[in-house]
Amino acid sequence: MPNKSGSVYGLTILSPIIEDEKATPSHDLRIRDYLAKLSTREDSPFAQAPGTHLARLVVMDDVIYVGMPACEEHLQSKYLVFESNCDGDLDGYLRGLVDTIPDHLDAIWKHCVGYPGAANGQAFIDYMKACQLDTTFYFAAVNDKSVFETLRALQTQTAVADFIATHQGADAATLQREFLQFVALLKSQPPPRPGSMGPHRDIKTGGRNE
Repeated sequence: MPNKSGSVYGLTILSPIIEDEKATPSHDLRIRDYLAKLSTREDSPFAQAPGTHLARLVVMDDVIYVGMPACEEHLQSKYLVFESNCDGDLDGYLRGLVDTIPDHLDAIWKHCVGYPGAANGQAFIDYMKACQLDTTFYFAAVNDKSVFETLRALQTQTAVADFIATHQGADAATLQREFLQFVALLKSQPPPRPGSMGPHRDIKTGGRNE
């Protein structure tokens, strides 16, 4: 079924970028510059938006047809491509973007044709739906877990791997005692923040591992 894989919604949006020969720099270059400065970690605006498993934005200049027989085709404009795998339904996710990161949305999409702005939430949702394409391929590694369930699972996987690596050769009594302490400590930890799973924190010591 397009756009849906388990509980994960796949969103693909192509928004035509304004073509204005008098604009200096051009609208596509302004988008590229803004995107290049955005963080890709937990302070990323799309990590702050609720329910985002991942998000990707790129400027597509043109497409090249490589089939047979060869022919030359071009897009009528440049496009801003926005792809996201997210929890919940489309309207709820788009509403969450408007509620949490309206300034970022405006800074990016104001360079696109017909963009109404994020101040009118329903107009924003309608615009995004008008630019939407069906999604049939997904980046999310799971399709039935929420963002926070997935982050908790990754946190546990990393912590257990670290525990095993640091307790090689330990005697049975020590291993049992420290494993029970480790499990209790792990359960007490809050789930990681979206965008924070990279270099991680050792559950037992709090030390930073690269």
